[in-house]
Amino acid sequence: MSSVDVEKDTAAPPGDAERSEVKRNILYTVSEVPPWYLCILLGFQQFLTAFGATFSYPILMAPFLCLAGDSVGLSEVISTVIFVSGISTLLQTTLGVRLPIIQSISYSFITPVISLMSIREWQCPYTDASANQTSLPEVGSEEHKSMWQARLAEVQGALLVSSLFQIVIGFSGLMGLLMNFIGPLTITPTIALIGLSLFEAASDKASSQWWIALTTIALIALFSQYLRNVRVPCATYSRQDGCSRTSLQLFNLFPVLLAIVSAWVICVILTVTGALPDDPKGWGYQARTDIRTDVLYKASWFRFPYPGQWGIPTVSVAGVFGMLAALLASMIESVGDYYACARLSGAPPPPSSAVSRGIGMEGVTCLVAGLWGTGGGTTSYSENIGAIGITKVGSRVVIQVGAAIMIVLGCLGKFGALFVTIPDPVVGGMFIVMFGMVTAVGISSLSFVDLSSIRNLFILGVSLFFGLSCPRWVSANSNKIQTGNDIANQIISVLLGTSMFVGGFVAAFLDNTIPGTVEERGILKWRMLGESSSGGDVRDTMAVYDLPLIQKYLNKLRCTKYIPICPNFILDKRASSSSSICGCCPRSGKRQAQGGAVNAGYQDNTRM
Repeated sequence: MSSVDVEKDTAAPPGDAERSEVKRNILYTVSEVPPWYLCILLGFQQFLTAFGATFSYPILMAPFLCLAGDSVGLSEVISTVIFVSGISTLLQTTLGVRLPIIQSISYSFITPVISLMSIREWQCPYTDASANQTSLPEVGSEEHKSMWQARLAEVQGALLVSSLFQIVIGFSGLMGLLMNFIGPLTITPTIALIGLSLFEAASDKASSQWWIALTTIALIALFSQYLRNVRVPCATYSRQDGCSRTSLQLFNLFPVLLAIVSAWVICVILTVTGALPDDPKGWGYQARTDIRTDVLYKASWFRFPYPGQWGIPTVSVAGVFGMLAALLASMIESVGDYYACARLSGAPPPPSSAVSRGIGMEGVTCLVAGLWGTGGGTTSYSENIGAIGITKVGSRVVIQVGAAIMIVLGCLGKFGALFVTIPDPVVGGMFIVMFGMVTAVGISSLSFVDLSSIRNLFILGVSLFFGLSCPRWVSANSNKIQTGNDIANQIISVLLGTSMFVGGFVAAFLDNTIPGTVEERGILKWRMLGESSSGGDVRDTMAVYDLPLIQKYLNKLRCTKYIPICPNFILDKRASSSSSICGCCPRSGKRQAQGGAVNAGYQDNTRM
């Protein structure tokens, strides 16, 4: 463990003291670089931590995109998601918020995509019982391939246009203005309804063999909860000490991975012994491991994903509006992730310039996802933030190495094909746990709210219940929405069919119009939490948010202090607020020089 001396002769403010304690407890801070072999191992570990949510998104969306049954096409989409996740992570860690945080596919886009695909024009005939199945092209044929590619192109176009909204919100610094109207009572139904609205999809997968699904759930619970503090003996090597013995919390690091592999092995045994039926109509057939193995032979060894690989993106106004709801939920979630990641990795709380840059870069990564065609936008992954807290490694370089690994693996076709062979009930069990956790994360925001207030209970209950009821009615009665304009009909159908938009909009409207104090609404505690983690002079540790290569040139430009995404934006603002002298006066220049000296001292102290 590296020794970091950040203590001063004078007593540090509580925020600084707490942050210094975090730094002493971690192996590598944001700006430190582990040995190259550790970078590779730890980077691959970060990919494994994110892999569950990364590959499960395309599997979940396959029936709605008319992709179900085409195992080769599904494997190509999975590889594309992994590839784009690597590119997005590199962009975010290098030019965005510059914290060690993984970017990958977001569950926030599931309900808008499902709602968009529920429009009569895009409904999949293979899942429509009223359609003539005999007249449809054979699954996996070129005709079938053109069907799901057209649907992906529609999602691509909506994501490309809507991502421009996030880019503007982020790089213009407007995110802070939006947060003034968004509190815990708005966040709770918005995030919780993402998970609650997907219970049917998880149940459909799990019901193909409930015992296997329950086994998967039990294994995830065993590894992530009951055995999370169990340390497994491992061997380690260093030049000074040679080979030595250590221990790692492997069950806490890879609970989903270990549970899926274990359940997968159980399904293999049951398949080989003939315990599972070989009749496609028999209950439990989907738990067999030999029904999709042909994809391992059909998939290419190497396939380089490229922009526009599914065809020219198409754009509809309805799709764009639906994606905007997902982007807003993703932005709110990411702001919280930035603060959590900074705390666990030994970095100072991100200033407004870093947050704005991070949100804007997420818009850029969503634009990249739209160009490549992943079927959804990207966001920060809280799973990997938790892994930083466990491994005590907060190095930015480790995440960048992990991103490079994802780019390489995304080009290996058979690697993506491997995930297609996972039995449906195993995936269903994983969905139940993961969607349940998404719901719980949304509900956890209520810890800031006064739940003894009838006002708050009314807002919470109405927004959650209406957020579930309205989309269900729209799904069954989409033809009842008639405004006289087809585009308006589609926009209303998509928006009212997206549960997170309906619940979030109702909650935001009621929370901002029904009288209530800031303490009662939970806004005071919520804001105090962010302020309490930013005590002390942030200039002594702000170097971690500096832009690479060009920062020294930006510091010479006086105009950059007026640009919200420039690292010296917040510093100049604080310096000017504490002095009535303008930034060009010697006194102000002296303050900036002192700030630079402190930054340099911090870099020297944290260097190994």
